[in-house]
Amino acid sequence: MTTPFPPPVPEPGPEWWRGAVMYQIYPRSFADTNGDGIGDLPGITARLDHVASLGVDGIWLSPFFTSPMKDFGYDVSDYVGVDPIFGTIDDFDRLITRAHVLGLKVIIDQVYAHTSDEHAWFQESRRSRTDPKADWYVWADAKPEGSPPSNWQSVFGGPAWTWDARRGQYFMHNFLASQPQLNTALPEVQDALLDAARFWLDRGVDGFRCDALNFAMHDPALTDNPADQRPGKRTRPFDFQRHDHNQSQPGILDFVGRLRRLTDSYDGDRFLLAEVVGEKANEEMKAYTAPGRMHSAYGFLYLYADRLTPELVVQGPALWSGAPGEGWPSWSFSNHDAPRAVSRWAEGRDSKAYAEMALLLLICLRGDVFLYQGEELGLPQAEVPFERLVDPEAIANWPETLGRDGARTPIPWKATADFAGFSTVEPWLPIDPRHRDLAADAQDADPASTLHLARRIIALRRAHPALRLGSMTVREATADLLVFERVFEGETLLCVFNLGHAGLDWTAPSGWSVVEAVNAPDPNAGWLAPMAGLILSRD
Repeated sequence: MTTPFPPPVPEPGPEWWRGAVMYQIYPRSFADTNGDGIGDLPGITARLDHVASLGVDGIWLSPFFTSPMKDFGYDVSDYVGVDPIFGTIDDFDRLITRAHVLGLKVIIDQVYAHTSDEHAWFQESRRSRTDPKADWYVWADAKPEGSPPSNWQSVFGGPAWTWDARRGQYFMHNFLASQPQLNTALPEVQDALLDAARFWLDRGVDGFRCDALNFAMHDPALTDNPADQRPGKRTRPFDFQRHDHNQSQPGILDFVGRLRRLTDSYDGDRFLLAEVVGEKANEEMKAYTAPGRMHSAYGFLYLYADRLTPELVVQGPALWSGAPGEGWPSWSFSNHDAPRAVSRWAEGRDSKAYAEMALLLLICLRGDVFLYQGEELGLPQAEVPFERLVDPEAIANWPETLGRDGARTPIPWKATADFAGFSTVEPWLPIDPRHRDLAADAQDADPASTLHLARRIIALRRAHPALRLGSMTVREATADLLVFERVFEGETLLCVFNLGHAGLDWTAPSGWSVVEAVNAPDPNAGWLAPMAGLILSRD
């Protein structure tokens, strides 16, 4: 099997982000310095040396903005404020300064689809139908019998409409009822959002990751969504519909163009990343990254997958041919919205071995790479008892899903310290006892640890342009065996993985030397162990 993916067409400029490895930080769970059990900005600053030691290009910070925290920061009540639980704007400035000293770029989340219902804009909008901000959110009259204006369903369960007696209308929300939908198609709303982006660009951020970008606009006719007839498990009312009208509207592209023109007006090479979710993610990722729009986009191809197979892996690169004018993909195996990959994919196999194989595979993919905090330690999904759950989605869907709380528990910094060195008090989510043995200090002292491997293979990606920028050609993708080449300007690397449970007959081709081996004690033995990963270079 041979599937060619031509090399990317370079664009002018420094483009530090192309092929970069970025490290996602979930601030609530990174490091607590003021003893309230919640991570904060000074904690991130204090631990940036750890991040820099990985050799990554930069960090992505999940929201730290002022918020009532009903969705833990993704319900913003002030786009240009730092929530007191995380610190102050001066703390943020110190974080930016320290990151740049360490050579780390900083991108931050922007949430353009909705705000908190405590945002001043919404408080003004709900006052009356004649308020200057009356149309800044999505309001609609009830149907004659009093039911919601459309059949749209919320991601978190129930109708995407809530009645508001003050205006005598329904307001729309794709997520929690406390996250009213912005009318982002309105130029005045776009202006206000771009003003907020300008505030952070002026403070030195290197770009934005735009949360749920394809949720940012809706069909103004409020057309009912059709039923989704495709087979598959459904755990929420949201899953029964095709989301043709409550998201994925063409006007989003014009707004994206405005955002790109703003970031391009700043010195340096600012980076824009779109998060795209849903059944149209593949086509929307392409549209959002066309020339003059976002630099890169990622979806949930791997993040929500129950199993990792060669067939699944090659779907990602196959979507991005490297054709002229095409955007640039980004890939992640874990993040704050998905259960940790090692727990989804190991299927009873040794978790350390699996975590290390998965890390090597991620580093070998064509596109940008996003590591989630703790992935460099090989952390499994934490076990959080029902009484400690705080995530509204996890509570609503318990026990049908692993939930998001188990991916958001605090990072273990010190194996023998109280609360694993994250805090001096009980954290907002519990420390899983299994995580103590994987603490950063213990792994730093062990040359055979996952942490040391992560540093080594990230350095490998930096050292080999074929891994960072090269084309990708799949040579073999069977039930368990995955073999592909990365090629750039005369350098060719062969990447080989056994994703299965049993060993495979496989012999390294002549004329190739091993550059890196994971779980492969003898690459020349004619046998490839389960969970083995190899990178070979042509002699």
